[in-house]
Amino acid sequence: MRHRAIIVFSVVSILGLIAGAAAISASQAGQVNPRAGELQKWGVHDESRPMPPVVDPGPAGLPVPAPSDAVILFDGANLSQWMTAKGEPAKWKVENGFMEVSQGGGEIRTRARFGDCQLHVEWASPVEVKGESQGRGNSGVFLMGIYEVQVLDCYENKTYADGMTASLYGQYPPLVNASRKPGEWQTYDIVFTAPRFDKAGALLSPARMTVFWNGILVHNGQELSGPTAHKARPPYAAHAEHLPIALQDHGNPVRFRNIWIRGL
Repeated sequence: MRHRAIIVFSVVSILGLIAGAAAISASQAGQVNPRAGELQKWGVHDESRPMPPVVDPGPAGLPVPAPSDAVILFDGANLSQWMTAKGEPAKWKVENGFMEVSQGGGEIRTRARFGDCQLHVEWASPVEVKGESQGRGNSGVFLMGIYEVQVLDCYENKTYADGMTASLYGQYPPLVNASRKPGEWQTYDIVFTAPRFDKAGALLSPARMTVFWNGILVHNGQELSGPTAHKARPPYAAHAEHLPIALQDHGNPVRFRNIWIRGL
């Protein structure tokens, strides 16, 4: 995929481009998945799968302002919009405008449920580098609690390609590695189209994601083969049209700030 164009743009223009990406993803709904052959060529977490080329995304900026129609999921003040998997109040640490994965805090989920959406997330891996590969700055953003965009410190950190930062975990690496240094703020802007099922539970159309990482397009209306999973590529199973967004506790103190979402 080295021949693909890399789209870099300013923070000012990102909101307009992301909104347009929703229309692009919709227009691709009936098209053949251009990267489908990769899943047949490469086994899940195949360490021989080529890593994407590295690009410099430029310096981190200020938090991206939320549009007036966005739902604010985290504004730096509290975790009132979040809960544990058991429905209890979220237990992550909140300070200085960010939340941080706390030891034993577990996965957290939004109280509200979403389907098709535009999701903005800002995150930072720990300044102090510990571990390597999947043990370094690991977390994840789960659309509908099922479809993961990987969070990982991949700045000069080798891991398997389909588990690196911004991968659609276990399926597709990003088109490029746009990592910033450990401790620096990074952004995901995700346009998600939920899968559709008929009344009998059969799949009508798969989930799709367009993802911008630090302002760089890394997935373009990418069709998912099913739920994301570790060491597996399970098939689709019918589920509700609206489900929570989830953030993963993988045992690393990853930070998040300025999270907002727009239903589409």
